[in-house]
Amino acid sequence: MGIFNFLNNRNRDNANQPHLPVISQSEQSSIDIPESVFIQNGHSTISKNELTSLQEIDNNINVLFSFLDRNHESKGYDDAIVNPDANHLAQNLEALKNELIRTVNKVKTFYEDFIKEINYHIDSRSRSGMVDTVEELKMKREIAESHIKKVLEIEVDAHNNTGDSQGILISYTRGFRNGLAAISHHAVLKRKL
Repeated sequence: MGIFNFLNNRNRDNANQPHLPVISQSEQSSIDIPESVFIQNGHSTISKNELTSLQEIDNNINVLFSFLDRNHESKGYDDAIVNPDANHLAQNLEALKNELIRTVNKVKTFYEDFIKEINYHIDSRSRSGMVDTVEELKMKREIAESHIKKVLEIEVDAHNNTGDSQGILISYTRGFRNGLAAISHHAVLKRKL
């Protein structure tokens, strides 16, 4: 009889535990559970830092084009109002070129790493006989290579102050000169003689 003693021990342990009340079927249907138990109303509790860490940051060619498309004229105008010095203009133009080069380097690094990763996947999927997947990966690699070619062209143009990169310098300079003109107009030309 010693074999079944563990069943008796379990029954003794359960006797010391409190029993949960038994709710009838009619009582269960009358219990009202508030909606807030299941649905969170209001704004999300995710902070900006958490949201940024959740989003993958891609430094693809769109980052570079958004920098090139940005309106630098208003920044030039504001800088001229704050400090209307020609040296200030030259320093800010150099800073814009440096920011462009940094952006180009980020995008180049992104595509170089992306192409290495694609090459790895092409090799491993080729060994597995996944022909369709390999073809899709090769197409992605060709797109990435065309993007990096365009990035390299923009980099050369940036060093030579030509092409797409010249637009940001022209835009900033135009804004700076407009700011200088506004200062002259306000300070000198509006005076009554």
